[in-house]
Amino acid sequence: MTTLGMARVRNALGVASALLLLWLAPSARAEDKPPIKIGFSIEQTGGLAAVGKTGLLAFQIWAEDINKKGGLLGRQVQLVFYDDQSNPANVPGIYTKLIDIDKVDLLVSSYATNLVAPAMPIVMQKNRLFFGLFALGVNTEFHYPKYFSMLVFGPDPKPEFSKGWFEIAMAQDPKPQTIALVTADAEFGRNALDGARDNVKKAGLKTVYDRAYPPTTVDYTPIVRAVQAANPDLVYVASYPPDTVGILKAAHELNYAPRFFGGTMVGTAAAAFRTQLGPLLNGIVVGENWEPAKTMEFPGIWDFLKEYQPRAKAEGVDPLGYFLPPYAYAEMQVLADAITATGSLDDTKLADYIHGHPFKTVVGDISFGPDGEWTKPQNLFVQYHGVKNNDIEQFRDDSHITILYPSQFKTGELIAPYVKAREAKEE
Repeated sequence: MTTLGMARVRNALGVASALLLLWLAPSARAEDKPPIKIGFSIEQTGGLAAVGKTGLLAFQIWAEDINKKGGLLGRQVQLVFYDDQSNPANVPGIYTKLIDIDKVDLLVSSYATNLVAPAMPIVMQKNRLFFGLFALGVNTEFHYPKYFSMLVFGPDPKPEFSKGWFEIAMAQDPKPQTIALVTADAEFGRNALDGARDNVKKAGLKTVYDRAYPPTTVDYTPIVRAVQAANPDLVYVASYPPDTVGILKAAHELNYAPRFFGGTMVGTAAAAFRTQLGPLLNGIVVGENWEPAKTMEFPGIWDFLKEYQPRAKAEGVDPLGYFLPPYAYAEMQVLADAITATGSLDDTKLADYIHGHPFKTVVGDISFGPDGEWTKPQNLFVQYHGVKNNDIEQFRDDSHITILYPSQFKTGELIAPYVKAREAKEE
């Protein structure tokens, strides 16, 4: 080959090599980019683990979904999390580690008020964006501008938490006159009863029992017996999942049947507690967030649940996923949309964007007010009826659950008094 020919070959090879490098470079650079780290604590053991595990699975499904689409900002997403053991005392240390040691880019929370509140001072001190997952009114006193709540109770969450329950109760004839208020002496219970007392006053009811039990309570019979002795027309209970089970079992054992019974008894929507309680659920009117009713078929909700349910069954967690999972997934949808729109992971830019824009999620359209609460409430009150056994399959549709409130989601009428719906399983 002539010298000129060899030069041409070398030039051609050089051009080809350069083109190959250009073609490979974007892929190589994408692979070299560090992941976006999202940190949180989550209950994997302890009393709230049955719910916490479902939230973690929803987070993981979201991360897998987003990573299949190329991640965010050209980077994969990595979840960094620790088991808080359902213990509020563990939360501050976990969030300090996530921020200072793990150097996470973004923060979200564990499930529930009692586990979100202890993280707030750490998050505020570090000036970080923070999402609270099912946390009732934790920003009411702080007014921290970078906090956002994934909870359905709107801009005034404490009274809204029980407002619908009181509207249903007070529509009965004859009109109720007296009420008992029951909760645990913890952040959630105190917030819940602050709002309930406002609604008691508005309804003109006389309170004949208002006490908080220790969070460590395991025997609820003395509590229910004391309420029974006060003989109220209405019994409003604000309880966490283990308490909900204990109180309903104690009421059944004592054959206690006030005119109207329920409240915001957290856990009734979770499969683990539905299977524990079975027919003991009949008649109660309780607050929930989403049910498989035609009135609540938001775009994307069933796509998510069809992905969640087989995974949940394989992993031995709530096989329905109607309580926490859609909201955990929706929280991440909001975060992802804000990151994509701003092209940034800056906490201040993201907070400003979230405050200023609506979001489409699997639980409907959401926008956030000044304290990070939803601008419009979307909470439900439902009544259980006709539950015959402890089989979870009877809860796959809404045949044993009637949505009573609010009107836009309502699917039927109240069965009253409580004892009538409680005994409906025998018909």
